[in-house]
Amino acid sequence: MSLLNELLESKIIAILRGVEPHYSLQTGQAIINGGVRFMEITMNTSGAESMIAQWRQQFSEQAYVGAGTVIDVEHAKRAVAAGAQFLISPNLDLEVIEYAQQHDVPVWPGVMTPTEILAAKKAGVDAIKLFPMGTLGINYIREIRGPIADLPIIATGGVKMDNIAQYFAAGANAVGMGTTLVDLSHAQAGRFEEITTTVKSFTEAVAEL
Repeated sequence: MSLLNELLESKIIAILRGVEPHYSLQTGQAIINGGVRFMEITMNTSGAESMIAQWRQQFSEQAYVGAGTVIDVEHAKRAVAAGAQFLISPNLDLEVIEYAQQHDVPVWPGVMTPTEILAAKKAGVDAIKLFPMGTLGINYIREIRGPIADLPIIATGGVKMDNIAQYFAAGANAVGMGTTLVDLSHAQAGRFEEITTTVKSFTEAVAEL
């Protein structure tokens, strides 16, 4: 099964921004224990590459580890060297897409407009990150799905327990979630079981969709 198909089955990507090395492994395990199998560390997190490498070593049999906020080809090079299994960007950078394709690493760029979505599709990506959904609103997905019906959408931003089903009903295929899914204050306090409990509530919710 391709990585994209695995994502479409599991439906949630956990986004870690600002996670610190001394609790990153425990945080990753807490997320996995809650049932999420896709996790990204953003490249604007201090020590991102070393943590990606550690996660790959520690969780290779349990989850897929990627890099987020890959805004340029330099980020892409560093992420791939660290072992990232997928790249996610907030923006559409054709050099990043080309580099990822050359290294057989799935890349899911951030797009907002129909023009950007179709440019990403033309560049050969197999899914896009629709961002920022917290601002665009759920109805935007539904409107996009009119002319663009066949490209998988990872909706990122604004996802909560009380609206996650609406994201999928509107046409999202997966969602990216940050602090709503993984509250790093719990990790800082050593309350990793609370992270697992929250993650599990979301994985159980999407399992019913």
